[in-house]
Amino acid sequence: MNKEFIIVFFIVGLNLILKGQEKLTKEQALYLALENNFGIQVSKNTTKIQKNNSSFLNSGYLPTVSLSGGSNYVGSDSEIAFPDQFDEKGNPIPNRIFEGQESQRFNAGVNLNYTLFDGMGRKYIYKQLKEQYALSELQLRETIEFTMLQLFEVYFNIAQFTESSKIFKENLDISKERQKRAQTAFIYGQGNKLSVLNAQVDVTNDSISLIQANQQLDNYKRDLNLLMNQPINQNFDVELDLKFIDNIKIQSWLETANENNVEILKQKRNSKINSYDIKISQSGYLPTVGLVGSYGWNLNKSPATAFFPGTNNTTYSLGVGASLNWNLFDGGRTKIRTKNAKLSFENQILVEQEAMLSFERDLENSFQNYRNTKEIYEIQKKQVETATYNFKRSQAQYKLGSITAIEFRQAQINLSNAQNQRAVAKYRAKLSELQLIQITGQLLNVEL
Repeated sequence: MNKEFIIVFFIVGLNLILKGQEKLTKEQALYLALENNFGIQVSKNTTKIQKNNSSFLNSGYLPTVSLSGGSNYVGSDSEIAFPDQFDEKGNPIPNRIFEGQESQRFNAGVNLNYTLFDGMGRKYIYKQLKEQYALSELQLRETIEFTMLQLFEVYFNIAQFTESSKIFKENLDISKERQKRAQTAFIYGQGNKLSVLNAQVDVTNDSISLIQANQQLDNYKRDLNLLMNQPINQNFDVELDLKFIDNIKIQSWLETANENNVEILKQKRNSKINSYDIKISQSGYLPTVGLVGSYGWNLNKSPATAFFPGTNNTTYSLGVGASLNWNLFDGGRTKIRTKNAKLSFENQILVEQEAMLSFERDLENSFQNYRNTKEIYEIQKKQVETATYNFKRSQAQYKLGSITAIEFRQAQINLSNAQNQRAVAKYRAKLSELQLIQITGQLLNVEL
């Protein structure tokens, strides 16, 4: 989705929140879903994790440096005896007692390890991590696209039942008026009781239809609030006007659909990821060369004894070295891993080929459905025109007494059915258009 659209979504969404508008536009609904939908939020966090994993800091190309240090303190009392020993005067040499003797040791060191060569394993691991991050972005895009389709389907259902509710309300008003007319005619002896009862039945049926339509309308509104992560019972109206995308633009998208379809792009990424598994496994045949370095400092403080004075011994050490590790034979494990990686790659190629074939099928099905639903919508619009003309003529004739209430009721039902079918066809055609655009990979680039 381009930056201009994101800005627009932000503005209209903010206006909705700040102004508390009762009418929820398609742009506002989309903004709220993109910002708040639970599935999208989870997918965004997953993408961030993959981005962190693909960082150079996780590549294995940097050395590891560790710092160590320690200290040791020993306090002691000692007594030294001189058995059978005498001084110059012939007196026994007394024992010597040393109290509060202290010995201390201190050390600190820095160690560095750096892998110079690991058989190219880390190179391909790093490339694989980059591909996995790119795959996670495609998965996020896929989540957004399908959330958008789900959102629009619910939004159009709300619009459809909004129209249906209005149609049933008009029907109910007409039936109530006919009931009053029949009741008045019966009172003045110009009609019969059967006409009154038939009118009452029609009022009851129209009332039930209106109640059911309003129930469906409320249900879909709650569904939309869930998708947008809004209070479940938040009420709003939706837009009823639709505009269809130019056929020329859709044709241009169809020509490049295989290059932009998210499922095809995902499978291509998966194939790359699997190809790197082969190279990573093959790196086990090559040696590992490393560089090590260390720097250390030690201080030993020893107490005085009977024979030696106390000492402080300080040492400094510096070490540099290289290591070579070449596993000439590992029992065949590397060979097995390589074979399995090649088989997994072959399987992924098969999955990619199947995905391409499925894409071609889905594209053809979706395009045919798009053309048919638009054609049906045009037919239903003409049907409404015919039914409207017939209803108005029937209404005039009924008021003049030229036709019966049953004939007038049939004209009323025909118009109601035509209007409802037009509403269904209208929003079904728009949804089929968006589904086709999603398959072409252009859903995030359309203007609503």
